[in-house]
Amino acid sequence: MGVDQRIVIIGGGVIGLTQAYDLARQGAQVTVIDQRSTGLGASSVNAGWVVPAEAAPVPAPGVIVQSMKWMLHRDSPLYIKPSLAPNHVRFMLGMWRRSNARDFRAGLAAQLALASGTMEILDEYSADGVEFEMHADGLLLAYLSPDKLHHHAEHLDIPASFGLEADILEGDAVRDREPTLTDAVSGGIYFPTERHLDPTSLVAGLRKRCESLGVTFIEDARVTSVERRGDRVTAVRTDSSGIAVDAVILAAGAWSGFASAMFGTSLPVRAGKGYAIDCAPPPVALRTMVNLSDAKVAVTPLDTKVRLAGTMEFGPHDESVNDVRIAAILRAPAQYFRGWPAEPAHVVAGAGMRPMTPDGLPIIGLLPGLGNAYVSTGHGMMGVTLAPGSARAISTFILTGRQPRELLPFDARRFARRAA
Repeated sequence: MGVDQRIVIIGGGVIGLTQAYDLARQGAQVTVIDQRSTGLGASSVNAGWVVPAEAAPVPAPGVIVQSMKWMLHRDSPLYIKPSLAPNHVRFMLGMWRRSNARDFRAGLAAQLALASGTMEILDEYSADGVEFEMHADGLLLAYLSPDKLHHHAEHLDIPASFGLEADILEGDAVRDREPTLTDAVSGGIYFPTERHLDPTSLVAGLRKRCESLGVTFIEDARVTSVERRGDRVTAVRTDSSGIAVDAVILAAGAWSGFASAMFGTSLPVRAGKGYAIDCAPPPVALRTMVNLSDAKVAVTPLDTKVRLAGTMEFGPHDESVNDVRIAAILRAPAQYFRGWPAEPAHVVAGAGMRPMTPDGLPIIGLLPGLGNAYVSTGHGMMGVTLAPGSARAISTFILTGRQPRELLPFDARRFARRAA
């Protein structure tokens, strides 16, 4: 296949933008269509972590019991809106079936393989003129509970097999790494090679560089249908125009499940709402990003602010901000950091819809029954970490016709159902 292909990407989030950039650099004629502006939602409302070592699927051992406890509290890290809708029940049962050690370890290994070149690719972005804020100071997981630390340590052999060794820090050793931590923190796990970035700057930098490479952006446009001839998509139609294609990529994030019906299939992608809160100026000075592991809150120090991110809400596609959950996130750091104020000044909160799948793994590859329609979605809370590797792999697939081995665990056929 030639590199001058006409390729349409449906979705302008971090997955779609990294994909557009990768293909355009290799000479493809790329058009990105988004139902609103690019880079919004979960693509900018996230922790900004680039953490292959923590690229674990959401379904995990013990998550069923823990989720049942959390559902009793409105401000807990997890909320599942009760529903008897068949798709919802099927999704949740699928997630709970995957909450075992075997599937968890296999999923972590698969995502680690996909993310194995992430840091090098990000460095390539920077060298090529993609402008964004990035820091390489490692990741610290902080624990109030020694039991939870030791439980997490049971799975450190998997990232270690990919060269991502961790330091287990107990007692004051964790405060030697991050002096701001309180005495209530019993220990931590430190990964020295992980990074963090400002996700808003990343999507803005990708957009700008894509434009310089000739990528066409069609915003505030809804894709209404696709035209097919046999097993190939020949055109993508919006509410105002039609675009002839040689290939198309569905990368519509949490909306991918709805959009997949246009391609004759039904992908089980559901929305998991997450929040990000920016505190500026930073309430405390941190050396690196910190996972408040017991509270499930991610803390990201950036140049002009500290970002807090957390919670998971399974419910409708709704980006409104719940003040109860925002208050819970803002309370969490006080147990972990010395000097964290009871009410940080100048906070800005937002919500985004993460695309979730029943097994916690993304869906990447050819759409079932089609020869030139691809999908890249379902990255959950790992979108920033997995986007560069996903884009590189799909580009290889499209431009060479060969499916990269690292995509096999993410094949869409594992969920294939005909659209209603």
